[in-house]
Amino acid sequence: MILDQPLKKWFASKKGTDSNLKSIAKSISWRIVGTLDTMVISYIITGQLVMAVSIGSVEVVTKILLYYVHERVWENVTKTKKDEPEAELVRS
Repeated sequence: MILDQPLKKWFASKKGTDSNLKSIAKSISWRIVGTLDTMVISYIITGQLVMAVSIGSVEVVTKILLYYVHERVWENVTKTKKDEPEAELVRS
């Protein structure tokens, strides 16, 4: 691929890990793929293009909101309490 190396340099941070820009780009591209999938499935089931696009349009908004709520719930479930000591991993 011609753009392979320039894209890698643009999206990689100095530490060799993915940059925030790459994570945002991946999130947006994944949402586009997911919405197109929903539209195709909706079209196959309903046979109506307008209905499929309508379902896909609603799905974009609801999936973003559901993902946000999902992340907040996971954050609250997995965070350690101030009084709770952090678990220590013991190697044997």
